[in-house]
Amino acid sequence: MSNPLLTDKAMGLGNLNKPADQWAPPTGQEPMSDGPVSRWDGGIMTVSGTASATMVLLVLLLASATATWLSIDAPLPGDVVQLPMGWVIGGFIVGIIAVLVGSFKPHLARIAAPIYALAEGVVLGAISRAYSEAYDGIVLQAVGATLGVFVVMLYLYRSKVIKVNDRFRRNIMGAMMGLLAFYLVSFILGMFGSMPSFISNASPMGILFSVFVAGLAAMNLALDFDMIEKGVENKLPAHMEWFCALALTVTLVWLYLEILRLLSKLRER
Repeated sequence: MSNPLLTDKAMGLGNLNKPADQWAPPTGQEPMSDGPVSRWDGGIMTVSGTASATMVLLVLLLASATATWLSIDAPLPGDVVQLPMGWVIGGFIVGIIAVLVGSFKPHLARIAAPIYALAEGVVLGAISRAYSEAYDGIVLQAVGATLGVFVVMLYLYRSKVIKVNDRFRRNIMGAMMGLLAFYLVSFILGMFGSMPSFISNASPMGILFSVFVAGLAAMNLALDFDMIEKGVENKLPAHMEWFCALALTVTLVWLYLEILRLLSKLRER
């Protein structure tokens, strides 16, 4: 799943020639630095506030995923784990709606983002439990790899090894649009029983495909970091911290799922 949130239009960066103090707090007031939860409505976006909001979302997601994991009964020997598909499908739909609301109404992101985290936690908890039953220890490996990729990408971005310019944005966005088109075509073909097998199998082609998609998700983190930095530089309103936190969480969820799929393919080799 690609990240649909961080665009110049949604971020309010369509006109970077606006006075820098347009989003500044009222005279005599300074934004607090204790994160987005207690920030007053007239504040401006900060890196620390965005980090705080992201941590809140990740805690909510982890709590929801853990509760879902524990609610699923252990399968009998030889059986497969029975997932609560109603809850999984419902969580997926609610998560999509929350992302759409946050995308088109950024000022509502502080409400939509926690809803997304709780709903997506149900989906991740169920999927992770199924993978865990099939491949012992794979979930911890996927979580560790996701955190590792995040730290590496943040370092590469901050050290300017990866420079997010217009060409970089076009290449990543073009690749994501191509991937979405491929998934759509594959879904249509799958209804007729001819979905490309390498999407899910452990063939060399399948592994390379998963490496490519996971790499694309990782590159999307650089776009997220760049847009957060732009938001702070242009003094966008404080509610954009939740918007950016939602976008970053969407990317991390996508990255985790792709790494989980890749690890499962490597286990089957």
